[in-house]
Amino acid sequence: MEREIFRIDEISWQGLCMDLIRNAWMILLAAVTVWLAAGGIHNVIYEPQYSASATLVVSTGGSGNTYSSLSTASQMADVFGQVFQSDALRNLIAGDAGEEIQGTVTCQSVEETNLLVLTAVSPDPRQAYLYLNSALKHYEEVAGDVFANSVLQVVQEPEVPEHPSNTSWILSQRYLLVLLGALAMAAVICLFYVLRFTVKNEVCASRQLDGKIRGVIPYEKKQTGEWKKNPKQSLLLNSPLVTMAFAEAARSTAAKIEYRMRKKGQKILLVASVTENEGKSTVAANIALAMAEKRRRVLLVDGDMRKPAQYKVFEIKGEKEHSLDHVLTGQTGWKEALYYNKSCHIMELLQFQPAEHPEAVLGEGRIESLMEEWKENFDYIIVDCSPTAVSTDAEIWMDAADTVLLVVREDWADIRVINDMVDIIWQSGTDFAGFILNAFHREWFRDMPSRYGRSGYSGYESPEYGEEERG
Repeated sequence: MEREIFRIDEISWQGLCMDLIRNAWMILLAAVTVWLAAGGIHNVIYEPQYSASATLVVSTGGSGNTYSSLSTASQMADVFGQVFQSDALRNLIAGDAGEEIQGTVTCQSVEETNLLVLTAVSPDPRQAYLYLNSALKHYEEVAGDVFANSVLQVVQEPEVPEHPSNTSWILSQRYLLVLLGALAMAAVICLFYVLRFTVKNEVCASRQLDGKIRGVIPYEKKQTGEWKKNPKQSLLLNSPLVTMAFAEAARSTAAKIEYRMRKKGQKILLVASVTENEGKSTVAANIALAMAEKRRRVLLVDGDMRKPAQYKVFEIKGEKEHSLDHVLTGQTGWKEALYYNKSCHIMELLQFQPAEHPEAVLGEGRIESLMEEWKENFDYIIVDCSPTAVSTDAEIWMDAADTVLLVVREDWADIRVINDMVDIIWQSGTDFAGFILNAFHREWFRDMPSRYGRSGYSGYESPEYGEEERG
């Protein structure tokens, strides 16, 4: 399947924001990494410089006025800048200090005043002070009679600097670099989200999936029940903890599935998914509950021999000898293993722990004969099986099922893998009912009635109920 790089209307902005929130630790890690890297690079390349300064006042000898002093200060700033950089003065300073002095001296005039600021810069704070102090003592020996009629007086004496006067560029821009690092990581996360070939909203599902969308189950956060040891309860439509939007979406979806199955004379529905954690067990349970609410005789079968979940969904405690694997291997009859859920009015065949040899259990060849018996006793049989990407167990159940329903979670499985599974279903000769989009967030900037209209009571008036199926 060829696909455009991305299409704006196939991106869920809320999903994108949720992806950024889920990966906020990566953004924080990138920021911390840039912060530490900037500090490390600073320590490697940084060469501290220390500055010692002195302030001088220039006055002209004799009866000079203020204007002449200002003019002289401006001229002396340029000349003294050259004098203090001369080799002759440097030699005098080295002789006076008794060591080679490293650094430079600059001289600047203060605008509109007769003040000069003399600054010595050196990698060593002591040498910066010695340089400036010695320069003030010996500059006249070098300058000679350049400014014979001028007098320099020290207004502020130099002091030994305690802190460096410079900083590296990377350290001065540290906060900006951290921000850019965090933004870069956020951009990478957004790019991966956009380029990830998964179902992100209904528009993407209708365009990219090879099948019909039978329903959309909105995202529902699991709530904590009162006086429960289990901190989070399953999202069942008859639970008082779920929202009305979720419950009605589940009932509407189940009604569409039942309508299609009744129209085609089907009884056995296989609920599958491509990968784990897409919510197929909860979807299968809610379809069974919705059918049971209409007084249908429903059998819910947990056909996942590897990671059974239905007993967890309904919070049922059972014994090993009543598991489905013993029914499939002939160790016990299915009627003896049958569990009647009084609160939900559905019959269940549960698997309470992973089977030791799932392939051998499902390969006993008893599934089809059991299905025929179940058809005689129930109106509908809902089978929850292992994810197709985990094993080939679903294909074994597929041979005995009347139709297959695939559960697709928002931004979870690769669309190409999902469509490959649809091809396998059609090639097996089994009817494909379509997709249920599960745990999809409500889109921002979209009118709620248009978004959930198909999931509420208006769903019963949808043209989908009267349209012809395309095989």
